[in-house]
Amino acid sequence: MSLQHAHADEKRDVGHEINSVSTDDDIAAAFVPDRAQWIDRRLERRVAILGSAVLFGMTKDLSLSVVDNSTRPPVTSTERLSWATSIFYFGMLAGLYPLTFTLQRFQLGRVLGPVVIVWGAIAMLTATVTSWRGLFAQRFFLGFVESIIPTAYMCIVSSYYTQQEQALRQSWWFSSTGGWTIIGGAINYGFAQITGGSLSSWQYIYLLAGAITILFGCFCFILPNSAVSAWFLNPEERIVAVERLRKGQTGVRCQKLKVSQLREAVLDIKIWLVAFMMAGAYTVNGAVSGFGPLIVSTFGYTTLESILFQFPLGGVVFIFILLTGYLTSRIPDIRIVLLILCCLPVIAGCTMIWRSTWSRRPATPVVGYTLIGFFGPVVSLIISIGMANVAGATKKSFTAAAIFAAYCVGNIVGPQLIKTPTLKRHYPELWLGLIICYSIVICLAIVLYAFLRRENRRRERLQLNEEERDRLAFRDISDKENPYFRYVL
Repeated sequence: MSLQHAHADEKRDVGHEINSVSTDDDIAAAFVPDRAQWIDRRLERRVAILGSAVLFGMTKDLSLSVVDNSTRPPVTSTERLSWATSIFYFGMLAGLYPLTFTLQRFQLGRVLGPVVIVWGAIAMLTATVTSWRGLFAQRFFLGFVESIIPTAYMCIVSSYYTQQEQALRQSWWFSSTGGWTIIGGAINYGFAQITGGSLSSWQYIYLLAGAITILFGCFCFILPNSAVSAWFLNPEERIVAVERLRKGQTGVRCQKLKVSQLREAVLDIKIWLVAFMMAGAYTVNGAVSGFGPLIVSTFGYTTLESILFQFPLGGVVFIFILLTGYLTSRIPDIRIVLLILCCLPVIAGCTMIWRSTWSRRPATPVVGYTLIGFFGPVVSLIISIGMANVAGATKKSFTAAAIFAAYCVGNIVGPQLIKTPTLKRHYPELWLGLIICYSIVICLAIVLYAFLRRENRRRERLQLNEEERDRLAFRDISDKENPYFRYVL
């Protein structure tokens, strides 16, 4: 059934004009962001757990570090740990496009529910792994099933909210990246106190995380397909939730796969600019999630102290993701400007860690490590810029998948920049590599700003019929096909 027909039917059911309800009311806000935060907490938890688990005996139990006794002094290699981190994202890349387009083709709850339950089961099975080879296999399949989660919620938020609102709503669920760094760190700190039992501390961590995820998977079965069929809204509220999207011309969820939109997305330069920005920005996460506590421990801090130092990092991520999201919802066209500004503390933090003196318990590298947390708002803004500047269900799905594929690439590259033999020189490849990546992100952001601004000016010069705007709003056409669409900067 077309949206126009569904819309008309719902109006007849209501029995009076939609004008009786304020279209300014954010009906969807009562539902989507809260649930979205649950999803992203689980995504970030799976990755961050590895960073803490290596401090709780996983490195030794699964032989993730190898000592080369042929050199004097002996050299410890953590290449296996680097690959354990990277292989997770190879799994995500493998599952990304098939699962994303499966999600578009079928009902949301019927796809997400089973996948999240399998995801939790695989997480729990980590506790049964007995070798680094087994961990590699487990990490690949864990990444495969997780690949559907962030793309699903990027698309959900973009189909429930207007362009102006999306940055704040995307920031709500993405801020749990920092929130879980704090909460997960506290939980891991608690598990570190376990000294008895037949299992190691790191095994208890995975059992808890997997069990909670399975419980959440049961909830996913009742997720609605879109605002048109949202069970938590009455017929009148559904109309309001859909009508409020008309001005932005972004459309609503459509389960039909359109080859024309797929072809357009592949050739759309702005999607690739956003994807390359995401790849560059997320190299930080690949290194920090898998090696953050380990790096801090090299400053002379104990295992437990290293975990506690994740708290200020998580706080920076959490606070500034929400702050930038709020500012972009209040002030139009400042997303790219804020993105560039947030890149600067990351570059400063990397420089402070690299060039400072690593004496016992030094302050400067720890402060620099905290500043790296500004990568959070950078990535959140990239997501909101990418998803707010495309229209058409198939093109949205492709864009979300492209952004997340770039996310995987950044996370694969990050751990490979850490070379254990260069510890005495403060991992120069890592920090220099991150500085270069964020400098590239700034350059690409400037290019994207100029491109979108020029396109908006071109469209403003067109002589358009405003009555046609309403007719095109829900036809599931792309941003390029719709001359009324305006890009956010």
